Amino acid sequence: MAQDTDFSQKIEQIFDQRSTTLIMGILNVTPDSFFDGGRYLEESHWLEQTNKMVGAGADIIDIGACSTRPGSSQPSEAEEIERLLPVVKSVRKAYPQTLISVDTYRSNVAIQAVDCGANIINDISGGTLDPNMFETVAKLNVPYVLMHIQGNPQTMQENPVYTDVVAEVTVFFEENLKKLNSLGIKQVILDPGFGFGKTVEHNFELLKNLDKFQQFKMPILAGLSRKSMVNKLLNISSKDSLNGTSILNAIAVQNGAKMLRVHDVIEAVEVVKICEKLKGNYLA
Repeated sequence: MAQDTDFSQKIEQIFDQRSTTLIMGILNVTPDSFFDGGRYLEESHWLEQTNKMVGAGADIIDIGACSTRPGSSQPSEAEEIERLLPVVKSVRKAYPQTLISVDTYRSNVAIQAVDCGANIINDISGGTLDPNMFETVAKLNVPYVLMHIQGNPQTMQENPVYTDVVAEVTVFFEENLKKLNSLGIKQVILDPGFGFGKTVEHNFELLKNLDKFQQFKMPILAGLSRKSMVNKLLNISSKDSLNGTSILNAIAVQNGAKMLRVHDVIEAVEVVKICEKLKGNYLA
């Protein structure tokens, strides 16, 4: 399948190293996601939230129908499809010019989502939970988010151990980029997987060294929004973590992130504007 040419320019912007940091707005249509589970299960609710995010400046809407919070039980593939596809179709119809990514680690879900109008596959498992994912993305010919994870959502936070987390994530990217490139997949977005099989210390070590992943010359995605690295450090709940999230997002942009995956779009847009001004890239 070929990518819709109407979106080619927007997709090229993702991979243009000269472009400013883009905002990926999170739309979870799950009953149990860690921050916003159960909020957007009705069409009027998910469209209202999409309208809010697009209006605030989101470049991409990332739709997820399978919670991957630590310890979560995974729905069946059929249940994920039943939740996801109506939302993708609905958002695509209402926002025909907006890029849609789908947060899934299942290749069959990816196929059906792209058929319904999705433009990007965001795989939290980096191909480790479905051996068919890489070949599927090659056939779909869509951009792919390669995220690092240690373990799986059920076990990843039980006791994550690394000798050198930055070095090990680097090796993961290197090895899997070779596999993806061998299949003809060139449009890859790298996500170090904050909170996915990492302690608070691991997460901050990755954030501090985020610029090291620029060696791969692929856009870097930072998914820091309201995660436990903020909550545990500050001893607060996720609902009180917006300020901490904004600080982390600013550090990520300064350290090379070209995409922020966020629940709070307005604040993330402000972060990017300020950071780009410091870099001399924002002229408004």
